Amino acid sequence: MLSGRIRIPKTLIWVINLLGIFMLIFTLFRLITFFSFRPSGIDFAQAVPAFWLGLRYDLRWIAIVLLPIVLLSTLPALSPFYSERNKKFWTLYLAVLTLVIFFFFAAGFGSFAYNQTPLDAGAMNFAEDFTISVKMIWQTYPLLWMLLGLGVAVLFFRWMYHKSHWQVITQTDGLGIPHRPSYFFISAWVLLFLIHGSVSSIPLKRRDSFRFQQSFLSYLAINPLQNFAATLSLRQPSYNEDRARALYPVLAHWMDWTETERMQFHRTVGPRSTAAESRPNIVIVQCESFSMYKSSMSGNPLNTTPYVDSLSKKGIFFERCFAPTFSTARALFAILTGIPDAQLFKFSSRNPKALNQYTLINSLEGYEKHYFLGGDAEFNNFEGVLRNIEGLQMHTGQRPSIPPINVWGISDKDLLQEAHSVFNNAKGPFFAYIQTSGNHRPFQRSIPPSDSAFKRDTVDQVILEKYGFESVDEYNAFRYTDYCFRTFFDKASRSPYFANTIFVLIGDHGVAGNANAVYPSIWTTQRLTDQHVPLLFYAPSLLAPQRRKEVVSQIDVMPTVAGLLHRTYQNRTLGRDLLDPHLKNHFAFVTNAADRIGVVTDDYFFVRNLNAGEEQFFLVDSTRKPLEAGQKRKMQQSLSDLTFALFETSRYLIMNNPRN
Repeated sequence: MLSGRIRIPKTLIWVINLLGIFMLIFTLFRLITFFSFRPSGIDFAQAVPAFWLGLRYDLRWIAIVLLPIVLLSTLPALSPFYSERNKKFWTLYLAVLTLVIFFFFAAGFGSFAYNQTPLDAGAMNFAEDFTISVKMIWQTYPLLWMLLGLGVAVLFFRWMYHKSHWQVITQTDGLGIPHRPSYFFISAWVLLFLIHGSVSSIPLKRRDSFRFQQSFLSYLAINPLQNFAATLSLRQPSYNEDRARALYPVLAHWMDWTETERMQFHRTVGPRSTAAESRPNIVIVQCESFSMYKSSMSGNPLNTTPYVDSLSKKGIFFERCFAPTFSTARALFAILTGIPDAQLFKFSSRNPKALNQYTLINSLEGYEKHYFLGGDAEFNNFEGVLRNIEGLQMHTGQRPSIPPINVWGISDKDLLQEAHSVFNNAKGPFFAYIQTSGNHRPFQRSIPPSDSAFKRDTVDQVILEKYGFESVDEYNAFRYTDYCFRTFFDKASRSPYFANTIFVLIGDHGVAGNANAVYPSIWTTQRLTDQHVPLLFYAPSLLAPQRRKEVVSQIDVMPTVAGLLHRTYQNRTLGRDLLDPHLKNHFAFVTNAADRIGVVTDDYFFVRNLNAGEEQFFLVDSTRKPLEAGQKRKMQQSLSDLTFALFETSRYLIMNNPRN
């Protein structure tokens, strides 16, 4: 009908058909994403606005694909209908771009499956460790079948492009439709309008997707191509010193610093009267994906970590500790430096300009210093941050006598046993940083088959999901972490070094999931589960047991360790000694790659979306009486000021906290 009445050129009829095919591809991806990952409480009707906005993003990228065909076909000799060679070239062009689109869709689906956020330029952090990342995917997923499926899908759609081309020829054969360049120019303008994405002079932007109150709807709306491209420019580190200086008085007030006007972070701290004079050893264990809500310490009925739970009753346990953001590399940076890694789309460990960092560990004069990792410390450039520690002995990579169990290297049990052997042979006081990696994909390969002492368990899938686990393999990997600590401490407790050692166990980050069984609903809906981790200071001979309920942060670990030692130290960053009896104003800064920054306090959670400018204020203590309207506005503004003070100051300090 179009070719008979309007006599549209063949190329443009084909482009219209291609537009429909690509719209089908993009819409199917969004439908699959919706039905695979939608949170409970969101139905399809609620998602319709997200689908409509998503269509605008999709049309932009479809128009980008089709525009070269239209523009070049203004010259008849370049039209896909001019010759057989032209047809092959343009269908190959479409097949290659379809492969690219499918690759981004697969990566976007994987990003949702892994951490329930859309694909963004932060994925480049792992592309920079290409070999390790591919090995992890290979050991976790049926990669060959996935690649085969991808290839079949691309070939199928290439066949559709050929078939559509042939149909246009069949429909228009003998009609004598003229070339008419004006039609091509009009079509090009239509495609440029779709790329612009808006009827106003302001083009459609990434931040437009953050208009929804439900973060899932924002993630659903923006397709992986758009989100990845829009965040690429945000990988460069940036800070605004003027803003940091302007907000310093806010920070000084909340931190209870004596210097309240002039921006000054260097603070000399003398020893507390309760500090240990025995020069105790310090062992920090950064526990992979150790979500608080999945552990026994939260009251989770699955009781996955009974041994660590028993340790928590014998040490100083902080039940409301938060990682500043979601990432193992960012956790290492935060703990060692006392600064939240607030650069949103590139790990500071991957930024050469941010690697020169002051760390309180260097104040431990006369201590042996050790770092233990089951695999390669080049991953995410862990070693770049660790180089700031003077005299550090690295225990990483291949071990001649210990075989690796997966891409992450040796098992956590073997790693902790290796550390125990080193501690037994230490000639003096020592500091050690142990980084576990077993509780991570590939979960099915995180437990050595030869370790028959550990008994795997089986739980019904419905029960697993109710209490926060995606699979029985993940559940057993979490349990195996607890088992590894049991075997380690059973040996350590019988060794001479144990009585004079302070052990610090802290999760590197949490994992998104259903925490409704143990925490108020906002912990799940607002993704506090991503960053809520256990923090335990364990030294039965040195520390009296306490269970602490105040909100604390990963960045507080090293100042607290320094405060436990009877020596003067210099604190240059944002961490605080959690055992200082004069400490007040409990809070933790949090951020994530969805451009949300916020602050958690004992009673409230404030969050701001940097793109949409939307602010939200939640009650985290369900037993607390809600504030009246005026009080709520005042508290929300106060937490907003604190959030930006911490955000701007963190970005400033990342680039201005040199070791010397």
